[in-house]
Amino acid sequence: MPDTRTLGLTLTSCGLVGVIATAYLGFSWAPLVDPEAWNAPEAYRILFWHVPFAWASFLAFCLLFIGAVSWYRKRTEWGWRLVVTGSELGLLFGLGVVISGPIWGSAEWGVPWDWGDLRLNTYGLLTAVALFLVLSRRTQPDGDDTRDTLAAVGLFGFALVPITALATTWYQNRHPGIVLVESEDTGLDPQIRMVLMLGFVSFLVLFVGLVTLSGTIQALEEELEGRQRMLDEGAIA
Repeated sequence: MPDTRTLGLTLTSCGLVGVIATAYLGFSWAPLVDPEAWNAPEAYRILFWHVPFAWASFLAFCLLFIGAVSWYRKRTEWGWRLVVTGSELGLLFGLGVVISGPIWGSAEWGVPWDWGDLRLNTYGLLTAVALFLVLSRRTQPDGDDTRDTLAAVGLFGFALVPITALATTWYQNRHPGIVLVESEDTGLDPQIRMVLMLGFVSFLVLFVGLVTLSGTIQALEEELEGRQRMLDEGAIA
C-alpha cells in the first residue's frame, strides 16, 4: 500500500508540473494563430488545456465502462472501484472541459454555449451523467441494487462517448473538428503541436496518478470498514 501511494503521489505531482508547464508555454512561447482564420486568435491558447482535458475525460469514461461491465458480469470489487474512479475523474476532467470551453467560446463565437451544436450538448450530458453518479454514490446506501443502478447509468454515459467524439464528423456546426497532433499534415505549427503533445502527455501522467491514488483510497476505505465491522461484531458478542 505505501508503495502504491508513493507511486500515485509521484505521478500526480509530475503530471501537475507538466500541466503547469503546458499552460506557461502555451501562453508565452506558442506562436499566434492566423488572425484571418480566428475571431479571437489570442483566446486559442486555452485549447492547450481544453483539448487534453477532453481526452482525459474520455479515458475516465472508458474506465467507467470497463468497471460497469465487470461489475455486471462477476460482481468484482475491482470493477466497482473502476466505476467509482471513472465517474469521479470523468466529472473532474469533464468540468475542466465545460469551464474552459465556454471561456474560449465567448471570445471566439461571442456566446459561451451553442445549444444547436451536437458535440457541446452531448458532452454536457456526459458530464451531467458523471455528476449524477458521484452524487448518487455519496448519498445512497451502498449495496448491490445501488451499484446495479449506477453501473447501468454509467453504461448509458459511455454510449455518449463515441457520439461526442465523432459529432463534428457527422454534424459540424461551431465546434472545431477532432484535433490530431501526431501527423505532419494537420496544418498545426510545429511549436503548437509540441505544446499540445506536452499537454497530452502531462494530462495522461496526471490521470494515471489520480487513478492510482483513487484505488489506494478505496482500498483503505474498504479495510477501515472491515475493521469497523469486526469491532462491532466483537462488541455485540
